[in-house]
Amino acid sequence: MASLILCPHCGRRPKEEFTIKGAALSRPSHEAPAEDWFDYVYLRDNPRGRYDEYWHHTSGCRRWLVVTRDTATHAIYESRDATRRGDAA
Repeated sequence: MASLILCPHCGRRPKEEFTIKGAALSRPSHEAPAEDWFDYVYLRDNPRGRYDEYWHHTSGCRRWLVVTRDTATHAIYESRDATRRGDAA
């Protein structure tokens, strides 16, 4: 049986319907120094443990989600609409 992800719009769906797009980072303001933008665009942590990631429900509602996942065990703790975070992709 496939792993199921709880989409707040579609209910429990197979993980194969989603595309992981990466870390849910806060975008710097347009007035931020170049160093902040460089870090935002090019540098990423590789954490072990709970981590927020952007996921796109590509084969479903096509909404962006923020999924809290454990990078070591792949356990999913929470999924929510990315617009709730205030910085949707």
